[in-house]
Amino acid sequence: MPPTFTTTLIPPPGKSTPLTLPTTTTTTTTATTTPLTDALTIRSLVFITEQHCTPESEIDNDDPRSWQWVIYHHPHPQSPSSTESKTPIGVIRLVPPPHPPHEILTHPERAPELPEWDTAHEPYVKLTRVAVVKEWRGYGLARRLVEEALEWARGHVGEIERAGEGVLGTGERKEWKGLVLVHAQTQVEGMYTRMGFETDEGLGRWDEEGIEHVGMWRRVGLV
Repeated sequence: MPPTFTTTLIPPPGKSTPLTLPTTTTTTTTATTTPLTDALTIRSLVFITEQHCTPESEIDNDDPRSWQWVIYHHPHPQSPSSTESKTPIGVIRLVPPPHPPHEILTHPERAPELPEWDTAHEPYVKLTRVAVVKEWRGYGLARRLVEEALEWARGHVGEIERAGEGVLGTGERKEWKGLVLVHAQTQVEGMYTRMGFETDEGLGRWDEEGIEHVGMWRRVGLV
């Protein structure tokens, strides 16, 4: 029997929810574990433990305003009486507009002279923190997470636009027309290409936590 997976949507936690990285080295769940904790656990295992990113950079200012999805493996889907817990094995984050100017990434020395938010260009959502724990790679779970996040976004345009309006605090809602950006590690650029994303050479290539990235765009049709 093939493995059984389900996904859980985590709404933006807001600024009042404290966000801290779990110290556990496993993805075991308990009766009191929340999906948000599961999401942060996966991110910690993949980005900090495995890829050696810094803990200080993992939780950022986008986390309080972003949606996340966690994918779970169910060891005994046909046995409700089983005492085994479902296991969180993958995560993705969707960040609504607005976003800082791209030059902050490619030329961080220019940050003091750049505006806080890029409002000159078409609004877009950004898919970030896409991670699957090592032992569950090869099942197409990253693709499933991307598709699920995009399918949700297609049907929740108003929520995405309101999120952007709240950040800017101008009372002006910017229309989101389905534009999506990923900052892809170059090792998975091919996966995103197969999913319809196109590399924007104009954005260049840059280093994040010692890992080379490229910017890739896709436009989704809206409901």
